[in-house]
Amino acid sequence: MPIPSKLRTIIEARCPKCREGQMFEFPIAQVRKFSHMHTHCPVCGLRFEVEPGFYIGAMYVSYVMSVIIFATVSAAIYLLFNNPDFYYYVIGIPLMVLILLPFMYRYSRVLFLHMFGGIKYEAEDRTTI
Repeated sequence: MPIPSKLRTIIEARCPKCREGQMFEFPIAQVRKFSHMHTHCPVCGLRFEVEPGFYIGAMYVSYVMSVIIFATVSAAIYLLFNNPDFYYYVIGIPLMVLILLPFMYRYSRVLFLHMFGGIKYEAEDRTTI
């Protein structure tokens, strides 16, 4: 069985230790339950909250994502609507941030855990006797 790459593991929101278990209980399409996260990896048992309050640091990752969305949507509105009135920006930017909120929430946590969790990949010998 090939080892999933680090990038694929992050994109699929999987455990950084075994790269198999899902970090979240429900798919991102279930908007009402997008924030439900497993406490432990269903495959290897890794506790996802490394220490109490660990994910407070994910706010900084989320902030960077928000700034990127702000800049991208501002540029798109400016170019597509030929420098429209101010209210286009006031409506367009918060609307896009609201639409992308489940994505930002999940991936700020996934990125923060993978970058700052101090968890290394451990390949287990999965051969059976």
